[in-house]
Amino acid sequence: MNTDDGGHYDAAVDALAAREYERAGNRYTRGGRRVLADPRPEIDPFEPDEKGWVGQGLQQLLAAAVAYRVAGADGRATRRAAEGIAATRDLESVLTESGQVACLAEFVADFRVAGGLDGADEAYDDAAARYAAAGEEVDSPQALATTPLFEAAAATIKQVARGQADGEIAIKWEDLHGADPDRPGDFLAHRARFKRQRFAGLVERAVDDGHLAAPRGTTEYNNDNHRCPNCGSNHVNWAGTGILCLRCSTPTKRV
Repeated sequence: MNTDDGGHYDAAVDALAAREYERAGNRYTRGGRRVLADPRPEIDPFEPDEKGWVGQGLQQLLAAAVAYRVAGADGRATRRAAEGIAATRDLESVLTESGQVACLAEFVADFRVAGGLDGADEAYDDAAARYAAAGEEVDSPQALATTPLFEAAAATIKQVARGQADGEIAIKWEDLHGADPDRPGDFLAHRARFKRQRFAGLVERAVDDGHLAAPRGTTEYNNDNHRCPNCGSNHVNWAGTGILCLRCSTPTKRV
């Protein structure tokens, strides 16, 4: 993370590794609220920001909602999603560039999925339409898609998906984005259309499995010094404050 969240993000990842999903939701919530209040020393969250650093706060609230769902705390997931939607809608008066407004609409749809709220499909359709309309004003959709706001909006679906893909990268750049960056509207609208098809099913499977993977950090295959006590893998993932199994997110043991 590149924002000041007081260490709550790493603590949330540590809780995921311990399979303490409600605690993970709590720490993601605290981190999200802190980033929404004070993202970075030079950033006022109520002033325009071309990078959209405050989006990392929204992402933590979104991850919190998913973690609560996996923990079986559906009421808390719903409330966290409602909180996230309210914060996102408020940010529409601050992040007013058309591409950013469309990304905020994408976040709204994600929160509806994560919280089990109605209207997710319509919200994704709205986001796609906003992206399409913003196309003429976006000079470089690739550059926009690599800003903190857009990367934050892509982070949770990637995290949920990797838990169902043996810890590998299950959703790549080309999955989320269109094939032709010379058509910026369609290039970016593909994000919303892809999520409309996939995100709800991924969340439901995570809930059914009772497992939310840690996000992918720095990884190494065939590490001779660490082994997973759960599945025996020696592929590792530096995430949170420790070294986790790349495959199942269990804390590794030194050998």
